[in-house]
Order: sequence, then structure tokens, then C-alpha cells
Amino acid sequence: MLENIKNKAPGILLSACVALIAIFLSSLLPGDIIGSTVMALLVGMALNPMLNKYKGLNSGVSFTGKMILRAGIVLMGINMNFAEVLSVGKYSLFVMIFTMGTAFGAGNLIGKLFGVNWKLTNLLSVSTAICGGSAVAAVGPVIKAKDQDIAYAISSTFIFDVLTVILIPWIGMALGMSHMGYGLWVGTAVNDTSSVVAAGYAFSDIAGNTAVIVKLTRTLFIIPCVLIFSLINERKEAKLSNIQENSAVNLKKIFPYFIILFLIVVALRSTSIIPAAIVPILSKTSKFCMVMALSAIGLKTSYTDIRNIGLKPMIMGFIIDTLVVFVSIGVQIATGRF
Repeated sequence: MLENIKNKAPGILLSACVALIAIFLSSLLPGDIIGSTVMALLVGMALNPMLNKYKGLNSGVSFTGKMILRAGIVLMGINMNFAEVLSVGKYSLFVMIFTMGTAFGAGNLIGKLFGVNWKLTNLLSVSTAICGGSAVAAVGPVIKAKDQDIAYAISSTFIFDVLTVILIPWIGMALGMSHMGYGLWVGTAVNDTSSVVAAGYAFSDIAGNTAVIVKLTRTLFIIPCVLIFSLINERKEAKLSNIQENSAVNLKKIFPYFIILFLIVVALRSTSIIPAAIVPILSKTSKFCMVMALSAIGLKTSYTDIRNIGLKPMIMGFIIDTLVVFVSIGVQIATGRF
């Protein structure tokens, strides 16, 4: 036990140091233009040669990218409240059905046309459909995606989010959108949480509050996504292993049990069993765990790996994101909620 901890400690410590550097560098930039999670990915990738040189770091870095990531996802539930989600109303869920259907439907169609592997295709889709880097980080390990595919999907999301934070508030004002309508648009069409906050509150406080609640509602869809992709990956691996397609799926083996802990945390937060005083602390801990996990994924990925994937997936990601932006506002116009 002690030997195991000793082997992992250097890599975990390195990931934590990269996370702290990323948080510091991100704080120096105006308007949170590069969030700490994306910055952690970039700094980690810059330090990738160190990991290749000192192999003793690999064990701890891998542990961080898997177990610390799960801890971050579980604690993410502290930011959610079932009552707030319900208060948004059924209409936001109605819009999400269309945006998620667009992200996964168009994403997989374009992925086939572009010849992009199914794992990267769905990482790009889940990033747009659910909640950016957090969703990618949650689904990636479940489908056993390569670290470079995870890094690529998060990078693609970041680039598009920078554009939306700059352009969407101007578009909303030019179109004369209502505060609630704009908040719903941002909450369903913008990916990363920090970008949703930036774009939402740039319009108004009401729009910002609405956008954040809608975004948290989207985040809850991590649960079915992780479960569904666990099953899909199991089926695909079974086919590759020449196991009959109708053979039973071993749910006990593939079930992501950390999702149950996530739901328990949301339930405890919703019922106020968790004292309000410690919510900010747990929220910051969740964020730091996610930044550490993205640092670890970056450390295991080189810029050459990203470059070798090519431009097609990046273009594909931009197309999916753009379609979702138009579908979200289109549904509102069609139903008179604009």
C-alpha cells in the first residue's frame, strides 16, 4: 500500500503543480478568455517531454487522469440543485432535445463523411451537446479514447467558445432578444461553463442567471451519456473480440459507479443536508480536481499527437457547434419564445 502511494506521489504532485500554474496563468488573462481547465491542458502538453524523460511520473499522472477526474465529477454535483433545474421549466428541456439531437445526429453523420473515428466524433458531439471539457473528460475514459483525442476535442471546444463569448452578446442585442430568451440560447448553445457565464452576464444579470441554470441542467445529462457510451463501447469491443453481438453485456463490469456518487451529492445539495457554508469549498475542490485531471491528460499528450490528427475534426467540431447555435435560436423563434 505504502509502496503504491510512493510510486504515484510524484506524478500526482506534478499534476497538482501544473494545475496551480494553469490557474495562475489563466487569472492573468482578461475576461477568463482561457479557462483554467484549458490552460491546464496546454501547460501539460508543453511539459509532455518531461513525462517521456522521467518514466517514474507515469503512474501518478495516469492515476490523476482517472481517479482524481472521477472525484472532480462527483463533487461537481455540489453546484447543482434539483429545485433550480425544475424552475427553468420544461421548455429548456424541449430546446435541449433539439440541440442534443443535432449535436449527436449531425456529428455522427459528418464524422462518417469526414472519415473521423467514432470515439473522436462522439467526444466532439458530447462536448457541444452537454458541457464542453467536463463532458469530454467524463466520457473519454469510458470509451477508452486516446488522450490526444480527448485533448483535441477540448481544444476544439475552447476555440469555438472564445468566438461565442465575443460574438453572441452582440448578436443577441442586435436581434433584440429578451433576457430569458437570450439566457436560454446561451445556456443551450455555448459549451464551457466559464464561457456561458461570460456570455450570459455580458447581456444582463437575468440572462446570466438563466444561462447558468440551463447550463447546469445540461450538465446533468452527463449521467445518461456516460451510461450509454459505456454500453456502446462494450458492444464494439465485443464485436472486435469476435463475441456474438447478442451476448449479454456485463453491466457490473462497465457500470461507472462514480455517477451514483455524483447523484448522491446532487441529492444532498438539493435537500440542504450539506451545509451551505461548505458548498464553496467543495465547489473549489471539484474545480481543482478537474484542472488537475486536465493537467494529467495534457502531460500524456504531445503537440505532435494533436497535429497528426489533422484539420478535419476541427472543422467538424466547428460545424457541429455552429449548427447547435442556429438550432437553439431557431427553436425559440419557431415556438414564439424569442
